[in-house]
Amino acid sequence: MTAAPSSPPALVADTGAGTVRLSGRWTIEHAARIGELLGETPEAREVDARGIERLDSLGVLQLLRWSRRAGIDFTTVAFRDEHRALVAAIEDVADERPRRKREYGVAAAIGRLGYSVQDNLKEVLALIAFLGEVLVKLLRTVKEPTRFRPIALVAHMEQVGLDATPLVAILSFLVGAVIAFLGADVLRDFGAELYVVDLVNVAFLREFAVLLTSIILAGRTASAFTAQIGAMKSREEVDAIRTLGMDPIDLLVIPRLLALLAMLPLLTFVAMVAGLLGGLTVGAYGLDIPPQQYLSRMHETIDVRHMWVGLSKAPFFATVIALVGCLEGLQVQGTAQSVGERTTSAVVQAISLVIVLDAMAALWFMVMDI
Repeated sequence: MTAAPSSPPALVADTGAGTVRLSGRWTIEHAARIGELLGETPEAREVDARGIERLDSLGVLQLLRWSRRAGIDFTTVAFRDEHRALVAAIEDVADERPRRKREYGVAAAIGRLGYSVQDNLKEVLALIAFLGEVLVKLLRTVKEPTRFRPIALVAHMEQVGLDATPLVAILSFLVGAVIAFLGADVLRDFGAELYVVDLVNVAFLREFAVLLTSIILAGRTASAFTAQIGAMKSREEVDAIRTLGMDPIDLLVIPRLLALLAMLPLLTFVAMVAGLLGGLTVGAYGLDIPPQQYLSRMHETIDVRHMWVGLSKAPFFATVIALVGCLEGLQVQGTAQSVGERTTSAVVQAISLVIVLDAMAALWFMVMDI
């Protein structure tokens, strides 16, 4: 007995009707012939592959890439029923090819810089648009109080504020102590170690308390918001909320925003007190300044306006941290990798924006002599 001859692939084009009919075996043994046939094929609107006797993954890939080059919708190509499962499987993984190696050089670096600037600009515009949407929904909540979620608000206040209090207090205490040590090293040469009190007071009341607290919450809370909402997005819970006729902004964003607006000023005050205590501890036990003298100097030189300057920044930082965390969570694409990428992006964006806003606020207060 002799084996049946392998019928080669064939292609018949009807230029008048714009139809291409395929037949024969479109398998790997005829790869070269398939490439020649597809390369010589005129423009077509319809492809009939029901005449193909045998089809393997290479034949499907060649047809898929040819249809993309020709601008043909691959879903309209007619295949036999027994070939549809293979075609669907190959179509799903056709784009999972290895990434190109990273290019080096001045032109490639400038190109990457341009793409980064464009992406950052898109993120800023998206954040501004998200801020507008949240403000509109907040005004709607005022008109329709039934949309307000007090239980969710209290739960997030505990998570954002109460649970973070020990960390904020300890770090602020240590930073206050470090500032006192550094200030004493400089002022000791001038015999003015007592002015360490003024340095710690002004530094913590105006800048370090609110900035340190905001950075801690940007890393702790913004990432938590993104991970929580991103996990809900990947499990399609956000879509389920919309299907039930509810607004994800009302349920997921506004309670987190209000909780952070309420707790960040309180945590900032805790950081101020802890930082001043850190400076007092170093002054009493490291700089030989008696506690009574330290407290007396603090009472004489402390200015309440410095505290109000620091507290006035807290609501703005809280708004930025909450919006960035929630927006990045809502932008998760549905995979575990996307959740991780968005969480990292939320932390980086929140910390960067907090520092930029703090620098702008410090410049404005200096110009206004406040």
